[in-house]
Amino acid sequence: MDRVLPKKKWNNKRITTVAGITALVLLISGSIYFTSGKSKLNVDAERITVSEIHKGKFQEFIPVNGIVMPLTTIYLDAAEGGRVEEKYVEDGAMMKKGDPIMRLSNTDLELTLANQETAVFDVLTQMQNTRNNSQENTISKLNQLADVDNGLKEAERKYKMNKKLYADRIIGSQEFQASENDYNYQLRKRRLADRVLKQDSVSVKQQLSQMNESYERMTNALQLMKKKVGDLVVRAPVDGQLTSMDAEIGQNKNKGERLGQIDVLSGFKVRADIDEHYIARIFPGLTGDFTLGDKVYKLRIKKVFTQVTNGRFQVDMEFVGKAASNIRRGQTLQVRLALGDETQALLLARGGFYQQTGGNWVFKMSKDGKIAYKTDIQLGRQNPDYYEILSGLEPGDKVITSSYENFGDVQELVLKK
Repeated sequence: MDRVLPKKKWNNKRITTVAGITALVLLISGSIYFTSGKSKLNVDAERITVSEIHKGKFQEFIPVNGIVMPLTTIYLDAAEGGRVEEKYVEDGAMMKKGDPIMRLSNTDLELTLANQETAVFDVLTQMQNTRNNSQENTISKLNQLADVDNGLKEAERKYKMNKKLYADRIIGSQEFQASENDYNYQLRKRRLADRVLKQDSVSVKQQLSQMNESYERMTNALQLMKKKVGDLVVRAPVDGQLTSMDAEIGQNKNKGERLGQIDVLSGFKVRADIDEHYIARIFPGLTGDFTLGDKVYKLRIKKVFTQVTNGRFQVDMEFVGKAASNIRRGQTLQVRLALGDETQALLLARGGFYQQTGGNWVFKMSKDGKIAYKTDIQLGRQNPDYYEILSGLEPGDKVITSSYENFGDVQELVLKK
C-alpha cells in the first residue's frame, strides 16, 4: 500500500543554494566594509620623527650665501691700448696713491705726440715771425708818417706865407694857388697815412689774436696728448691693495680693457646671491645676521641689484655696528636674511612630510601615542626651521614630521614599538 511521504524542506540543492547566497552576501559586505573603512598601516615607531606643536617667536628668513668684499673697489682699465713692457709690482701688493703698477708702450701715440710738439713749435715760430714783421712794418709806417708830417708842415708854412704875400700883391695868384694845392695834398696824405697806420695796427692785432688762439688750442691738444702718453704708465688711483691683476709682459691690451682693481681696505661689505623668487620682497633696509667665532654679527641691505642672471639677483649688505675683525676678502658667510619682523606664532618643525603633502595635511598622533591619523592643516609663512600653522593643530599636538614616502594612501598609522 502506497504511503504519502512528507516533503523535505531542506534538501541538498536548497542548502547549497542558501550557502552560496550567504557566502556572496558576506563577500560583498566584507568588501564594502574594508573599502569604506579606514585603511591602516603598521609602522615601526623608532623609524619616524615626531614633533610637538608649540607657540614661540617666529621670523621669516631665508639662508643666503654672502661673499666678503671690500667696501670700495676701484677698477683699473687701460686708458690707452698698448703692449705691456714692464710690471713694477705683483698681484696682492699694497699700493699708495700714484705708485706705478705697470708700463705700456704705444708707438702710434708717441709718434702723434712728437708731431704735435713739432706743430706747436711751428706755430710758436710763426707767431714770433709775425710779431717781428708787424713791428718792422709799424716802424716803416711810422717813418712814412714822419715824412708826411714833415711835408705837411712845409706845405703849410709855404701856404700861409704865400697867402699873406698874395694878399699884399707881392706874388701872383699862380704861385699862391700852387702852394695852396700842395698844402691840401699834404693834408690829405697825412689823413690817409693815419688811416693806413690804424688799419695796419688793427690787422696785426687780429692776426696775432688768431694765432694766439690757435697756439692755445694746439697747446691744450699737446697737453692732452702728453696725458695720453703718460697714461701708458698705469698708477694706483687710491691707497689700497692691488688685486685681480691680469697682465703679463709682452701682452697687448686694448683701450678700456680691465687690468686689475684696487681694494680700499677701510672696511668690508657682503655681496649675497638671492633666488629671483624673492625679488619683490627684497629692498634696502632689510636685516640679516651670521655667526662667526661664536659671535653674531648683523648686516643691513644697502643696495639691491635688480638684474637677474641665471635665476638669481644680488644685494650689497653693510655691517650694523662693529664689523667682524677676523673676516677676509673672498670669505663665504652663511647669512640669515630676515623677510619680516619677529612675531608670536604656532610652530611646526620642518621635515620630509612636506614633499608628499604640500603642507595640506599631516599624520597627527592620538593621545595615547598608539596611532596617527590624517589631519587637514593650513600653513602660512616658513623659515628653514619652522612652518607657521594657521589652522588644524593646537599647542601640545604631536605630528609625524619625517617623510611619508612609504605610507602610500593609508588613513591611519598603527605605531609598533
